[in-house]
Amino acid sequence: MSGPVTLAILEPGPQTTVQDLGRFGHLRSGIPPSGPVDRRAFVLANRLVGNPDGAVGLECAYTGPRFEVDGPSAVAVTGAEVSVTVNGQPAPRSTTILLAGGDVVKVGSARIGVRAYVALSGGLDVPPALGSRATYLRGRLGGLGGRALQAGDRLRTSAAALPPVRSLRPEAVPDLAQEPVIRVVLGPQADRFTEEGIATFLAGPYEMLPQSDRMGARLRGPRIAHTRGHDIISDGTALGSIQVPGDGQPIVLLVDHQSTGGYTKIATVCSFDVGRVAQVRPGQRLTFRAVSVEEAHRLRDESEALLEGVLV
Repeated sequence: MSGPVTLAILEPGPQTTVQDLGRFGHLRSGIPPSGPVDRRAFVLANRLVGNPDGAVGLECAYTGPRFEVDGPSAVAVTGAEVSVTVNGQPAPRSTTILLAGGDVVKVGSARIGVRAYVALSGGLDVPPALGSRATYLRGRLGGLGGRALQAGDRLRTSAAALPPVRSLRPEAVPDLAQEPVIRVVLGPQADRFTEEGIATFLAGPYEMLPQSDRMGARLRGPRIAHTRGHDIISDGTALGSIQVPGDGQPIVLLVDHQSTGGYTKIATVCSFDVGRVAQVRPGQRLTFRAVSVEEAHRLRDESEALLEGVLV
């Protein structure tokens, strides 16, 4: 068992936040779950360094941090295709990297994908807020003061044994350069769209806009036609809800989504595909495919099963 290690943040990246698997049970108070947008990549990073799935790590958008550790530790980087260096020398992604005190790790800019995940053995030790360490930026809640990391920040890990060096099987690393097909379940207000509108939605494709963030992915493509207006009495939203306002352009709600909304919702992205939406870069495109609730449950079980046995 090695003792706690301190990370000194030398360069934070544009938006690097502390996350765990999320804050649940507070939507009634307007507080979203937060947590990693690409849950699968986050979990795999933790497993590579011997942590529980929900151990506290970092989510990095577009460019990651540069940091120094003051003792023996292990780090893993998953998600977007980024460069990783240790003391200026190239290091592998999706693999356990053993560190010594004084080592400097840099997570570079994403060549493909948007969000990378950094896990340290033992997980980061920050105070809980409403039962979670996840950072909710709009609410200034959780993580490190409810904000993105800044140069000069210092984070401490919990004590943990150094894990064996392991890697992800190649088939477990998704090809983020491909235009994804996102599985959705139609509804709950699919009846507020014309048949042609639903066909248009499923034909696509839709381009990711730069205005997208952790709250929602804004898309641009063929206009989706309503039957009788786009406004409804505000009702609850869920992770993956797809709102279609009056301009006919869909918005996929992500982990920092609002608790209610007054726009019609044409469909909901299946939970196992939310992370793939979050890795589509502005200018890249995606399409949607409708599945039944029964098929969505089967695909979810298959997705969870695929997380097992992917480390070698």
